[in-house]
Amino acid sequence: MTVHLFGAVSSPSCACYALRKTAEDNKHMFPTEVIDSVHNNFYVDDFLKSLPSQHEAIQMVKDLAALCHKGGFHLTQWISNNREVLQTIPEKDRSKNLRELNLDRDELPIERALGLYWCVQTDTFKFKMMEKERPHTRRGILSVVSSVYDPLGFLVPVTLPAKLMLQELCRKNYGWDDQIPQSLEQQWIKWLTDLQQVNAFKVDRCIKAQDFGQLDHAQLHHFSDASENGYGTVTYLRLQNQNNVHVSFLLGKSRVAPLKQITIPRLELTAAVLAVRIDKMLRTELQLPLDDSCFWTDSTSVLKYIKNEEKRFRTFVANRVSTIREITDITQWRYIHTTQNPADDASRGLKVGKLITNKRWLKGPDFLRTTKEEWPEVNLDCCIAPEDPELKREHKINAVIIETNNSVLIRSFTLRSPSRTRSRTAAQPDRSTTYPPRRTRALRERDGEPLRGEGREEPRVGASDTA
Repeated sequence: MTVHLFGAVSSPSCACYALRKTAEDNKHMFPTEVIDSVHNNFYVDDFLKSLPSQHEAIQMVKDLAALCHKGGFHLTQWISNNREVLQTIPEKDRSKNLRELNLDRDELPIERALGLYWCVQTDTFKFKMMEKERPHTRRGILSVVSSVYDPLGFLVPVTLPAKLMLQELCRKNYGWDDQIPQSLEQQWIKWLTDLQQVNAFKVDRCIKAQDFGQLDHAQLHHFSDASENGYGTVTYLRLQNQNNVHVSFLLGKSRVAPLKQITIPRLELTAAVLAVRIDKMLRTELQLPLDDSCFWTDSTSVLKYIKNEEKRFRTFVANRVSTIREITDITQWRYIHTTQNPADDASRGLKVGKLITNKRWLKGPDFLRTTKEEWPEVNLDCCIAPEDPELKREHKINAVIIETNNSVLIRSFTLRSPSRTRSRTAAQPDRSTTYPPRRTRALRERDGEPLRGEGREEPRVGASDTA
């Protein structure tokens, strides 16, 4: 078979395999960067690449088009935020919105890049919210919330209140098409009105300033936080050279708290695990030489759990601490005050107007732009209180051993062992039982007590005394 059906389930996989096979078969004819771009920068049939100079971009377009041509692929719909790069591309291969533009004076349009609105003229990401009438039901709310396409988490603080409304409807067992109560309906209308301001929101696409210069150090900073409503994390990339420090927003995540009530320390620890998993993913995907990441939390309980070396925890905490300790080192974790923590916005939510005016969410805390010596430093006591509910209970066992060869030797000792029983909630009684030590034969003889079988009336053997 030499032909594949167009539109079949297997079509994207087959196209990607053919494209990568073309790169492997011709890798001796093209630079390594071009081959790596085929493996890392193609998303099915879309190619996205950022290069430091227009000369490198022009060369990449020529080499990539020549490589794909050898496999029968013709690259079209080219677009760039640099006009000189666009002028080197034949007009028929440019994006449809560019073919009739005068590249010397016309403004570059807004294009879609993997679902995001990319303003090519200003090189920024934007959002366009279309007003669509949806019924004020659980189904209608879910439809509107799902239509906010935000894979990088720029609008995470804005969408959290709407998700909380959905959770409240689930808690009250509302059907998909049931009319929502009036109190929630008023909140929903206010949220929809506020959402229209998202059209004025924009964020720079490039994570490195144009005049930044040679990069010396790159480091990921993860901030995590939790509240009774939800938990979240936000990640920034800190770039540094001899003269400059630049901080860029990378990724934001937010999730509502479970319907089953859970303590704040557990939610804080769950947010910390989320930050660790995001760090693992970003270090794999970012093609940058990165220093050790830095993790920030405003929960002293989480820091005590992570730095603990002596105590044993219940299953929930133990599993999450194990995940954190497996991927990170305890020296990477630092304390930040709640007022400085940008992840607080992800766990509590923000209105669009405040998100636009308050730059902390997109720019990060100000101290990241200073030297490491000026970062917040708090010396915390990492000792965990014995009454901490996440510690495993210890049973105290007292035992006495008596040896009676020629002398009586009494040894008493105390054994403390972690409980092997199931974790119990505070409302359940403690069913542990203390058993008294058994009276040995030597003690019974000393005290004059009858031994087994002695001092008991033997049963009579004979006829019964029935009348």
